[in-house]
Amino acid sequence: MSDHNLERAYSIKGASDARALYDDWAKSYDSSFSASHGYIAPREVARVFLSEAGTNGPVLDIGAGTGLLAEHLPGLEVDGIDISQAMLDQAAAKGLYRNRICTDLTKKLPMADEAYGGFVSSGTFTHGHVGPEVFPELMRVARPGALFACGVIPPVFDGAGFGSRLALMVAHRLISPVTFHDIPIYENADHDHAQDRGLVMVFRKL
Repeated sequence: MSDHNLERAYSIKGASDARALYDDWAKSYDSSFSASHGYIAPREVARVFLSEAGTNGPVLDIGAGTGLLAEHLPGLEVDGIDISQAMLDQAAAKGLYRNRICTDLTKKLPMADEAYGGFVSSGTFTHGHVGPEVFPELMRVARPGALFACGVIPPVFDGAGFGSRLALMVAHRLISPVTFHDIPIYENADHDHAQDRGLVMVFRKL
């Protein structure tokens, strides 16, 4: 079931597919995927985020799911945003988020300008999910100096146009130059994706 859901996750097309998949998967996600697959990307993204000097809250967890990333941000004020209310309901039971926001990331976000000092994401910039079209709204709700540490699958980075979008943002002095961290996505795993790697894109809003 978990392998089937992972392949479904990599092949979804659009918001309605994403909502249906994750609403259905929510109750078993932590056990049937995260634990059974050795999924450590959320921990690795959090490590990169916390390693940067001057990290300030509140933090927005983009594609928060059940809160796997927020579990590794102790002491920070974090809001979670996700398209699946069922996933956010699972996160609610853990008491991880100040606010849980259920919305489509590709639409106008229901938050005020310059509301956040940090942004994290794991498992959202991946096959079949969302791409760099979300950056304008994320930048709108980011404070000057806000730190972004967002994971992305390398083929999606290439295929979805992240490189050119980030380059334009740097060229127009909207963000600092981007640095990258190469991270494992899984550990102690023997499934088909066990050797997959991710990139963490790190930059600040200027």
